[in-house]
Amino acid sequence: MDAQRLSNARVVLVEPSHPGNIGAVARAMKSMCLHRLYLVRPKRFPSADATARAAGADDILFDAVICESLPAALAGCVWVVGTSARDRSIQWPMLTPRQCAGKMAEKLAHDETALVFGREQAGLSNQELDSCHALVQIPTNADYCSLNLAAAGQVLAYELQLAVLQATTPLADEVVEAAAVSQEEMDGFYAHLEQMLVDIGYLDPEKPKKLMRRLRRMFNRTLPDRSEMNILRGVLSAAQRSAKEPGNGDR
Repeated sequence: MDAQRLSNARVVLVEPSHPGNIGAVARAMKSMCLHRLYLVRPKRFPSADATARAAGADDILFDAVICESLPAALAGCVWVVGTSARDRSIQWPMLTPRQCAGKMAEKLAHDETALVFGREQAGLSNQELDSCHALVQIPTNADYCSLNLAAAGQVLAYELQLAVLQATTPLADEVVEAAAVSQEEMDGFYAHLEQMLVDIGYLDPEKPKKLMRRLRRMFNRTLPDRSEMNILRGVLSAAQRSAKEPGNGDR
């Protein structure tokens, strides 16, 4: 098992309501050689129920990182996949568990990645999905699609372990990719992009509709590297300067 790859993988649970599910996810993670658990505003944690359901994976619970927001839990990640059990009005790239694991195993060779699970009842909000580069959906019985959080975690943890086991190229022989852009840097870019669109009069902040969400989805698909990001930020800054020049406000 490639511990170096798996050490770059995070499992993030957003507002888990039942501590038993936290413990069961920790157990699923440890059985598949994952150990980095992040919890966003858990309802009850630490908890005896979590410890009992962990069944020996106490170290995963002890080292769990508690965060007040999803962006904090994703700090440093360059590829993020959200879980979804329902269709969305705006389509994100949708992966099967095996496709998700394969792509994640590739990213793990060099970068931090995260697999994000939503609330037991409501899943992830559209705003939270804005931080995801893709969604993963576990195929289930169309007449009974209810899947427990821990069960979903076990399926995806197994697929990830399998994908890493099947990665045959040693890390030392892999081609070094261009410097990846972290989630914080992408969020900064999106804030800059939105402000630029307002400055040039393209975006009405009072009636934004779904423009920024669609633009996020587009750039999340392309995954610009740091050099490309510097170019994009330069273009945005140039557009803002041009918009502020005398005589350009009436365009």
